[in-house]
Amino acid sequence: MLLEGIFPAVTTPFYPDGSLYLRKLEHNMERYGRTPVAGVVVLGSTGEAVRLDDAEARETLRTAALAIAPEKVLVAGVGQGSALATIRMAEFAAKAGYDAALVRTPNYYGPHMTPLAMLTFYRTVADHSPIPVVLYSIPKFTHYDLLPELIAELAYHPNIIGLKDSSGSVERIAAVVAATSGAPRRAVTVTPVFAAVTARMQAAASAPAEAPGSLVTIGGAGSGAPAAVAQPPVSTLRTRTREIGFQVLSGAADKLLPSLGAGASGAVLALADPAPQACHEVYVAHREGDTPLATEKQERLLLASAVVVNNLGIPGIKHACDLNGYFGGRARLPLLPLTAEEQADVTAVMRDLRN
Repeated sequence: MLLEGIFPAVTTPFYPDGSLYLRKLEHNMERYGRTPVAGVVVLGSTGEAVRLDDAEARETLRTAALAIAPEKVLVAGVGQGSALATIRMAEFAAKAGYDAALVRTPNYYGPHMTPLAMLTFYRTVADHSPIPVVLYSIPKFTHYDLLPELIAELAYHPNIIGLKDSSGSVERIAAVVAATSGAPRRAVTVTPVFAAVTARMQAAASAPAEAPGSLVTIGGAGSGAPAAVAQPPVSTLRTRTREIGFQVLSGAADKLLPSLGAGASGAVLALADPAPQACHEVYVAHREGDTPLATEKQERLLLASAVVVNNLGIPGIKHACDLNGYFGGRARLPLLPLTAEEQADVTAVMRDLRN
């Protein structure tokens, strides 16, 4: 699966009582589907995945997959406390139409999360996951840092295709890109213009060769009577292949441009929840080699990233979504709603990023 471009790390909407507000999730997914982002990540850290029980997580994944445009890459946050539970969630995500599984580092028994334990965990998950695995390192929350040399070993697994790095360190991204440069390259299916081909695109393009339910006859055995068989579906989707290496995604909007310069293929960003277009503009300007424009677009993100994402976190991101036509609402307790002063701060720094 091709992982290039900007991926909003989408929020999970709740009613005021804390229950899932799935209709608003559908609303948000429909809007992201009309933006130029490459795809979305559902149930990452910004999606409050650790606050959802198993049934809620599955319903959230199912709802988002049904609402998003088929050409958007779908990445499911499936990380659980054990390898078995993670595999089961990855299996569910695959059935729901997701293209990749984002697996955060297990961390509860921190002193025992040795390099061998982490290698064994990720290899076991990747061995059994029906969709490709993306490693997820977010040390500020898990207090565990996947070392570049460990990532380099995992990059040789045929079902581990990339990393989301939320360390905020451009130097670390550069180190991971260098460490994984020798990993085997993979052929991925892309469109004629080299965009990602998703599972839902392939499913939508597959149709019977004739009218649904049509049969063709072939010579029957024994009695000589013809036997009727259904014709296999024929895909109408035009594709080609592209060779890629291990893909590294940044998780920091304030470091987006330098991360791309260090070799990141894209980014999974909380700031892209309320401002997907602004984040995408940095990526496009960099891709086209327009350094002055990319720098200007990057500077435009800095204050909002610092205040909304780094200082206020999920409540700040959700309020910024409310300002820009996406439903944000409140986070689940114990995360508290913003004060009036904090809301004013968000409004001020988002003024230039309004849709």
